[in-house]
Amino acid sequence: MNRRGKKYEEAKKRVDRNKRYDLEAGIQILKETARAKFDESVDMAIRLGVNPKHSDQMVRGTVALPHGVGKEVRVLVFAKGEKEKEARDAGADFVGADDLLEKITGGWTDFDKAIATPDMMGTVGKLGKILGPRGLMPNPKVGTVTFDVGRAVKELKAGRVEFKVEKTGIVHTTVGKASFAPQQLKENVLALMEVIIRAKPASSKGTYLKSVAISTTMGPGIKLDPNDLRVVAKA
Repeated sequence: MNRRGKKYEEAKKRVDRNKRYDLEAGIQILKETARAKFDESVDMAIRLGVNPKHSDQMVRGTVALPHGVGKEVRVLVFAKGEKEKEARDAGADFVGADDLLEKITGGWTDFDKAIATPDMMGTVGKLGKILGPRGLMPNPKVGTVTFDVGRAVKELKAGRVEFKVEKTGIVHTTVGKASFAPQQLKENVLALMEVIIRAKPASSKGTYLKSVAISTTMGPGIKLDPNDLRVVAKA
């Protein structure tokens, strides 16, 4: 039987498991219960009323968080010629073509996000078995297959995150760090919720936002009121 640490159990006592908190109250409790010795990530779990088995109910997209996620994002770009220079000028950490193909084929994946120009996808496609399972494969649906590599690099560096509903109907994503000010966390959460609400599939019936929880890496989940989030996000 798994046992939680003393700090977790103490933090858990401060959370009413039967209550759905408004966003400001939830963030206040989250800040109070963040007691790890490192700067914990702040994560969200959003259960949606969709069936991802149906292609017309797949919810995925990107959102530019106003305050980023609190970590340096290492961006790799597959590009040649002028687009290679554009990527470097925008701040990409790794830029190349066949040289990167060879390096990644050899087992190197020391980066967080990958971008490719459309003309490079024939080459990048060979890396599908390596990049796909790690969530690193460039995808036109989330803006990482594009000729506008400069903009894409800058957005990823600034804190743009991708989200995709899982088979269980839940979206898991990071919205910042425990060290962020309450207002910064609030603005990041609302930016995410606004995009997810807009992404509701037309074929989704019934309640769309079924449940929402926020937590730090080592802390207990704090249930948020979906109705409150819906109203505040639209305000």
